[in-house]
Amino acid sequence: MRALQLLLLFIPVSLLAHWAGTNEIIVFASSALAIIPLAKLLGEATEVLAEKTGQRIGGLLNATFGNAAELIITLTAIRAGQIQLVLASLTGSILGNLLLVLGFSMFMGGLKNGRQIFDRRQVDTDATMTILALIAMTVPSLFSLYIPDGQLVEELSLTTAAAMLILYMLFVIYTLQSCSKEKCDAVTVREALPVHAWSAEKATAFMGLSMIGIALMSELLVASVEAVTDTLGLTPFFVGIIIVPIIGNVAEHLVSVQAAMQDKMDLSLSIALGSSLQIALFVTPVLVFVSLLLNSPLTLQFNQLELIALTAASMISALVSLDGESNWLEGAMLLAVYGILGLAFFFLPLKL
Repeated sequence: MRALQLLLLFIPVSLLAHWAGTNEIIVFASSALAIIPLAKLLGEATEVLAEKTGQRIGGLLNATFGNAAELIITLTAIRAGQIQLVLASLTGSILGNLLLVLGFSMFMGGLKNGRQIFDRRQVDTDATMTILALIAMTVPSLFSLYIPDGQLVEELSLTTAAAMLILYMLFVIYTLQSCSKEKCDAVTVREALPVHAWSAEKATAFMGLSMIGIALMSELLVASVEAVTDTLGLTPFFVGIIIVPIIGNVAEHLVSVQAAMQDKMDLSLSIALGSSLQIALFVTPVLVFVSLLLNSPLTLQFNQLELIALTAASMISALVSLDGESNWLEGAMLLAVYGILGLAFFFLPLKL
């Protein structure tokens, strides 16, 4: 974890590279690397506050700020008018959690501990909610093909986003009301994170500073995307669906893998599936509403390739999770699907 702390040195590197007007690739890479430790610091500060406020309030804090880094990056992209990047990033975050994180966790946990057992009842709820979230994201995308009026499509996105937020709040309430001590520990991932002797005031200060840092680095990251894609021959779609989600969620990914290697698969699955649900049912609708305030409306119009990838990810992750046990081979299956999708997205033409 000390290596993550050293990545904070890329904050001044990114700022200096930007002010000096050097190669945009350096600005992009350094700001991306700087976001990783900032996201980890934000997560740890949230965990400290969650521990001091009790299980239920702590679970609510994690449910709200668990993907704050992703939310900040996408808000910055919306302000810059990079709507395609935002939609791809949302898709990529869900794919990354369901395939990359869950797959790597099962793979590493299986290699170290063999066959691992977890509570299939909790996973069943999370898997069902994931499929419901996919349906909610799919409806506006498909129906917009048959609705010629753009204003009606926007209204459909807004009403769908409102329903998604309500569903997410009900899910959080149900989870916090019904959780035992073990399940509450899974909701607040404190078991897998280092314990800091921070006061609530210090944790709040770190949370605020890390959010400011992420916002600043996100500005530089998004501003350099176009130049980087032109230079490297990548599409904004590929950057959004593969690179940006990995940047914003590396710290959380490491926690999930660490939990699996400690044979805490309930916790590991809760992180991976819970983060997917939060992106789909909380971050996505929040962005829809906030985008109106930024005068850059975001409608839930995902392209067919994104919908196919989301359907495949939700189905395969549910299939390998619902039996209540996992092994390294199932993890390898999920990683293979993610690798195939990533390669396919890489070979897409510059203009979809």
